[in-house]
Amino acid sequence: MNKPSDTTTDNASHNITRHVSVAIIGAGTAGQNAFRQASKIKDDVVIINEGFWTTTCIAVGCMPSKLLIAAADRAHDANNSSEFGVHATAKIDGKQVMQRVRDERSHFASYIKKQVDSWPDHKKIDGRARINEHGLIEVNDEIISAEQIIVATGSSPFIPDGWADKLGDTMLTSNSVFELTDLPKSMAVVGAGAIGLELAQAFTRLGVEVTLLNRVKQVAGLKDEDINHKAIDCLSSELTMHLGSTINNVGTTSDSGNTSAFIEYEDSAGTSQRWQGEYVLVATGRRNNIKQLGVENLGVELDDKNRPKDLSKKTGQIGDLDIYIVGDANANIPLLHVASDEGYSAGNMVCENTENAYIRPPAPPFSIVFCSPQIVNIGMSLPEIQDDSELEFVIGSVSFDNQGRSRVMGVNCGLLHIYGCKKTDRILGASMVGPDAEYIGHILATAITNDLCIKQLLDTPFYHPTILEGLRTALRDVQDKMKIPYQSQDTQEDNF
Repeated sequence: MNKPSDTTTDNASHNITRHVSVAIIGAGTAGQNAFRQASKIKDDVVIINEGFWTTTCIAVGCMPSKLLIAAADRAHDANNSSEFGVHATAKIDGKQVMQRVRDERSHFASYIKKQVDSWPDHKKIDGRARINEHGLIEVNDEIISAEQIIVATGSSPFIPDGWADKLGDTMLTSNSVFELTDLPKSMAVVGAGAIGLELAQAFTRLGVEVTLLNRVKQVAGLKDEDINHKAIDCLSSELTMHLGSTINNVGTTSDSGNTSAFIEYEDSAGTSQRWQGEYVLVATGRRNNIKQLGVENLGVELDDKNRPKDLSKKTGQIGDLDIYIVGDANANIPLLHVASDEGYSAGNMVCENTENAYIRPPAPPFSIVFCSPQIVNIGMSLPEIQDDSELEFVIGSVSFDNQGRSRVMGVNCGLLHIYGCKKTDRILGASMVGPDAEYIGHILATAITNDLCIKQLLDTPFYHPTILEGLRTALRDVQDKMKIPYQSQDTQEDNF
């Protein structure tokens, strides 16, 4: 293998201050796991980090967003229970809402801080790392030679060119929105992916006047048009959405000393529109933090989107180099559990502990959007299946609009599609918008991971009355369309 330190043989000529077996750049989920595993075997391991020594998930991602959603759901239930004969109006204390988000975030972060504080000080370097033309790591006043390098530098919000300067303090991102000390009166959210949808709905439920803009007529990246249309239908009942809009300009304007933001855009009909309000939340995705690191000096090639080429999706290793790029930094699947696995694996691989380098079989693609109703995608997407001429497939379907328990709970809006392979009787993938989607998604992901057939899934119990009975209806539909015999049962029990 080619090693980072192979690029230099004369340590003195490059003023090397330290030589280590493993250097880890980045202390998020992937980096911390890699450090822990490598440190079990190697004593001369160093971890370098700039900024907070915690994780994207805890600091600016899944945990604070779910804390905000939890408050929003309480308010929504209070304000929308009249159909049950329960009449109430929620009184929302915006300062308390945002304070709890930060307090609980700090609680979660304290466990990470305690762990990081337990690491020896000489193995932690606080600063920005850069890899020079000799393959050496420059950080602060040190020049470090490492036999193997793990890059776990995470990701940052993507901001369109010029927007930060034009919007100034009226611009928010997922990195800054949770620092608000009170709920604003109005907000535009640009981007209808997971981050944009979750935050737009949460702020709406908390009484903020929210307008959601998206370039395409699509939400949550849904690729099954039927599911996408159903998701838009379900969400439109409470969200103001302008999908298929083109933003031409953004900026700020002042009136009587008050500064507000504006967005000039064309709607889906081609009509010029203007939005004006307090903040613009830019939720146009995240990009990996790798461009300025200098990984090209290690022989790593990046594509036009800064994604590393020759990446092993099992270990994060780049070709036969002793370089591992893991977590959000490799732009593979930017999810915490994936970053955790990749960091764990890389931390073992660099120490030749290959027995523990693969801690689970390759999992199917699996994403959850925690809006209400939830959106889930598992396995192959419908376009991927349709593009494979060798696949014979059917689509099993169930609507949750009249599904028994969903209707009882007043959450009866949704649709599930399961893509079944006729040759193998296996699930290729699924897409869903609906109640309890996170749990149905886990069941389907488990089935794909463990190669379970449709009959095996139908042989498992489905308790009545539960929302999960809707899954059984969709599985039966798959089975019917495959023409596979089974003992027929009355599917009306799913509804009544």
